[in-house]
Amino acid sequence: MSNSAIIEGGLRERKRAATRAAITAVARSLTAERGLHGYTVEEVCEQADISRRTFFNYFPSKEDAIIGPVDDELPAEIFEDFIRAGADSPAGKISASLLSDLVQLCLDLSERMSSSEEETRQLIGVVQKEPQLMLRIIGASEEREAEFSRMLAAREGVSADHPVVRMAVVLAGGIARRSSMAYFSEGNTRPHKELLLENFAAARTLFSQPFDLSQSNTSEGAQ
Repeated sequence: MSNSAIIEGGLRERKRAATRAAITAVARSLTAERGLHGYTVEEVCEQADISRRTFFNYFPSKEDAIIGPVDDELPAEIFEDFIRAGADSPAGKISASLLSDLVQLCLDLSERMSSSEEETRQLIGVVQKEPQLMLRIIGASEEREAEFSRMLAAREGVSADHPVVRMAVVLAGGIARRSSMAYFSEGNTRPHKELLLENFAAARTLFSQPFDLSQSNTSEGAQ
């Protein structure tokens, strides 16, 4: 591929990203001002200076435009670093650095989030106004978690339903959500990174405590 083709492709993708962002910004602004049913797709198109056809090339519905593009929240270069970090581990064996790499991944994503903090706060305000949008966010989150499960399984050389993979996704996702809720809560003054590390440390403390599996098995057998 020639340099001119690469440059052209990069410019085209940046233009598409800018158009997606503009559509989402207008949809969120109108929703915050008028509510979900207080405006039309045509009004979004008019304010974003696009055609109706262009709108539906990017988003299947007004609700999806408000939530925004899911794939933009998964920066490829950050996940490539995460995958490379487990390259030296034998396939099929959970890498010894998995937890620390997960923490670093979340920190990297946290730094990326700071560049779109205002948009996140705007989305939170819109969801508070229109709580039914939370179902869309949950659906998008489930898609991202499924994608992350496949990627994590590929890194470790195990199946996507491996119990450690499932637990890693649950743990990282839960901590990320809890940290973000605390960070964006009214009156919070603590950095997101600090909240994130505190919650990972708490999980590590909890899971470092011993427990007797034999007692659990005995209890289950007696029922």
